[in-house]
Amino acid sequence: MVLLGLLAGPVAAGTVTGVAAVVAAAAWTRRHRWSAAVLAAVGAAAAAGVVVSTHTVLIQGHPLAVAAERGTSAVLRLELSDDPRPLRGAGYGSRPGGVTQVLVPAELRGAQVGDATWATAGRVLVLAPPQGWAGLLPGQQLTAEGRLAPAQRRDLTVAVLRVDGPPREVGPPSWWQGAAGLLRDGLRDAARVLPEGSAGLLPGLAIGDTRGMQAEVQEDFRVAGLTHLTAVSGANLAIIGGAVLGLLRLLRTDPRFAAVCAGAAILGFVVLARPSPSVLRAAVMGGVVLLALALGRRRSAVPALAVAVLALLLADPRLAIDPGFALSALATAALVLVAPGWAGALRRRGVPPGAAEALVVPAAAGLATAPLIAGLSGEVSLVSVVANLLVVPAVAPATVLGVLAAVLSPLSGPLATGCAWLSGPAVGWLVAVADRAAAVPGAVVAWPAGWGGALLLAGALLATIALGRSPRRRAVLLAVLLGLLLVLVPARIAPPGWPPAGWAVVACDVGQGDALVLATGHPGRAVLIDTGPEGGPVDDCLRRLGIHALDLVILSHLHADHVGGLAGALRGRATGAVAVGPSRQPRWALEQVSRHSAAAGAPLVGLAAGQRLVWPALTLEVIGPVHPADRVDPDDGTAVNDGSLVARAATAAGTVLLTGDIELSGQADLLDAGVPLRADVLKMPHHGSRYSSAAFLSAVAPRVALVSVGAGNTYRHPSPHLMNALTEAGVAVRRTDLAGDTAVIVGDGPGPPELALVSRGDPLPARRRRRLTRVMEPRRPRACRFRASRSHEVGDGGSAARVVVSRAGPGPRGRPCWWRVRSRSGRPDRSPRRGS
Repeated sequence: MVLLGLLAGPVAAGTVTGVAAVVAAAAWTRRHRWSAAVLAAVGAAAAAGVVVSTHTVLIQGHPLAVAAERGTSAVLRLELSDDPRPLRGAGYGSRPGGVTQVLVPAELRGAQVGDATWATAGRVLVLAPPQGWAGLLPGQQLTAEGRLAPAQRRDLTVAVLRVDGPPREVGPPSWWQGAAGLLRDGLRDAARVLPEGSAGLLPGLAIGDTRGMQAEVQEDFRVAGLTHLTAVSGANLAIIGGAVLGLLRLLRTDPRFAAVCAGAAILGFVVLARPSPSVLRAAVMGGVVLLALALGRRRSAVPALAVAVLALLLADPRLAIDPGFALSALATAALVLVAPGWAGALRRRGVPPGAAEALVVPAAAGLATAPLIAGLSGEVSLVSVVANLLVVPAVAPATVLGVLAAVLSPLSGPLATGCAWLSGPAVGWLVAVADRAAAVPGAVVAWPAGWGGALLLAGALLATIALGRSPRRRAVLLAVLLGLLLVLVPARIAPPGWPPAGWAVVACDVGQGDALVLATGHPGRAVLIDTGPEGGPVDDCLRRLGIHALDLVILSHLHADHVGGLAGALRGRATGAVAVGPSRQPRWALEQVSRHSAAAGAPLVGLAAGQRLVWPALTLEVIGPVHPADRVDPDDGTAVNDGSLVARAATAAGTVLLTGDIELSGQADLLDAGVPLRADVLKMPHHGSRYSSAAFLSAVAPRVALVSVGAGNTYRHPSPHLMNALTEAGVAVRRTDLAGDTAVIVGDGPGPPELALVSRGDPLPARRRRRLTRVMEPRRPRACRFRASRSHEVGDGGSAARVVVSRAGPGPRGRPCWWRVRSRSGRPDRSPRRGS
């Protein structure tokens, strides 16, 4: 009912509420044996309908919601309701996984729009820069000024406020929130004794503080189905309460005293992990699980679970569309209803009691939540159940030691550090399991997203369980599943014909980034050009090719989509050296490259135009950049792109021109310098963007064009006009977003060597974009001064397209302005020119 009211509106909710009231009256008058159950169900539905209808009507008539539809500016007085949540980006110049904005949930205390002022209430989301916002605590009051935008989700949010600067008139936090913040900071400091991946994971595992988690670890946990471990849930509270109960029972204290102490521990943990709606939900669900375990009565827990869900929905209706709430409720229901029966069946077959519970808890919770996860993410993890089983022994000790380190941090830094150090093996095991599970080829398979996908998987699971209950059908089911595994899994792990024999160049599908592998003539060894934005895809590509050592890794320039995967490429592979070009910006990227290189024992070297490197089946000649700039603004994406290292490779399959992300200026410099550009294979500059000149393409005259690009990227790469022009000119174009990994080999025809292309298929799916990006309005080119215009021809013959590029000067408050691009049709295509 609450979900219907939020999604369909108050009219639909009111109609169903009226029907529920009629049914309740009929049940009251009939006095049937089912009347009490029907009355309770429809009464709860009617109450929920009244609550959600009231909330939605108030939101629709809220004065701030009306102002948000017009996109007007406003000054709001707010009280934070939760910690600022980092929004991470992987833009051209941003640190991989670096925080680009923070999302701040807050409650309205007052609003001023123009001359109108209201003392009002309501939920508001603030999108703000990290500076001045990231360290705020729940309960603090402040004033924020920005531009309003309508909320995109039907979760009773009044409006979204986009803020460019720090908050004003910031009030102090409450004493308990300040104490909780001190403990959280103490845990992060104590965790620094651990390796980098474990140090970021321990606070997330213990108290849900994921601000320090590495982006690669987060991605591994997502693929392995372990993300729930870093979100505060009933399991955390059950572990803390269970540890206190177990300790006091060992001391033979009074059971009621032990229960009071366990309750106090849970209450303190709620304050430590922030009493936000999600944490309060976890506290209730964890209390239900503890109640079921304490009473040993499964039937007693079911009414408690139902009452808990109903009470939470009536108190906060927006939880109805919160995925975390649904996952928590489903997992708790599985633990209460399914897990005891499964554990009893295993014990009857001789499995020890502790091992039986350890096996069924993750299995039951994983199967119960799998349909919803599939509908939300559009994918199904095939390794999640196994990964969850493997991490069971490590979760409890790591959680308890992490919480203990947080509690001891104000009292004794060495003791807190000691607790964090003791948790190192358990946390390291979690990192290792996630890393290995995410590295399994085909660990995640695509699945239909939305309600349809969730219902489809739920039906498949129910059918499988129903068939498995009959011994005769169970044998048939096992035979079918085994056949599917034998047919589908090998095809996903090692597709027939991959890698192709005699490959010379492979463009790896690493999403929106570059990674090319060049054969050197030594089996199992290669030269890698760029590493893509993340470590997993490039590591998978090299593993599929059988590359166990890298003679050289060349980073064309230091943008995140070219260097972000360096750690994954170096993982477990002997590496001769890591080379960078003359451009050393941005500095954070160079420091990261240096750190990863040193960790892998590979020296960091520099390359410049004129150098020549030779292997038995490969010769690399560095030909650019021709005029390396001494100082480049790291925020100027075009300047960093034009500083890309350019190389011409002689391979068994012909010559290959490796261009990095050079744009019009860098291409013109190469043409003016008269360096040899003719090549059989062209790695398209800048992911096939429109900024490739006709003169440059004519000088290269390639037979094959490799476009390394990610599916569904937000940069509109590659340019359709450019791709059509290349195809009409007889160039064989292969895009990694459509073809997956693509290899260039030597054909078998007589006469001069003929190039052949072999694509692996199974390209990486498009990334699911955050809903919040829909409310982020583009910066309009107000007060922009266009200071230069250049005209360029792209393509040749009848397919030529003329583009006029006007570069804009500084905009208001130093913001970047637009580049204005006009095609031959004269229709402007406005897109911000900010790197890749």
